[in-house]
Amino acid sequence: VYIDLDQRDIGSYVAEAQRRIAESLDLPAGYSLQWSGQYEYMERAKQRLQWVVPATLAVIALLLYLAFRSVTQALIILVTVPLALSGSVWMLYWLNYDLSVAVAVGLIALAGVAVEIGVVMLTYLNQARAAHRASGERGPRALVAAVRDGAQRRLRPVVMTATATIAGLIPIMLSDGTGSEVMRRIAAPMVGGLVSTLVLALVVLPAVYVLVYRRESRGG
Repeated sequence: VYIDLDQRDIGSYVAEAQRRIAESLDLPAGYSLQWSGQYEYMERAKQRLQWVVPATLAVIALLLYLAFRSVTQALIILVTVPLALSGSVWMLYWLNYDLSVAVAVGLIALAGVAVEIGVVMLTYLNQARAAHRASGERGPRALVAAVRDGAQRRLRPVVMTATATIAGLIPIMLSDGTGSEVMRRIAAPMVGGLVSTLVLALVVLPAVYVLVYRRESRGG
């Protein structure tokens, strides 16, 4: 039996259909039911994502530690990444997109971009902090000044990177040709997430950096 859905996601429909069939249908011996088609492919993809997503996060955490040789700085980026994903959630809500494999791929790609931007920002914050300490400046005020200097130096590159990426993804979101349904759902979370990534990189990440290292700066 072929079923064509409209204005509803496959997962919730199949779950409800399975429940109703289990309540109202008693299969005779020798008969069985199997749900196939796109639902079957979706279930296989979900099983793969259950280990792909944790493996991706583990690799990102390892690379961050190797880049900074600091668990604290790796955690600074990992803890603030969910803020970058918040823009994706709002974009999916606005476009009325359900969570799917394509959306999950877009979220994973966005997480990589957000971490990359965070690494660049954190590197400049470290350089600015080291420069201020080398010049003899100490204390919380010197830390805030160093973070402000480092963040301002990365303002233009971060904005240019996010703007160029968004400009390249907007035509994909507006496309309507063959395969556009999948591509739109990959691009949508990236566009929404890049907007919140700007706030993350330029405002939240420097603020978290100050909070983490404030106690150390008080000790000189």
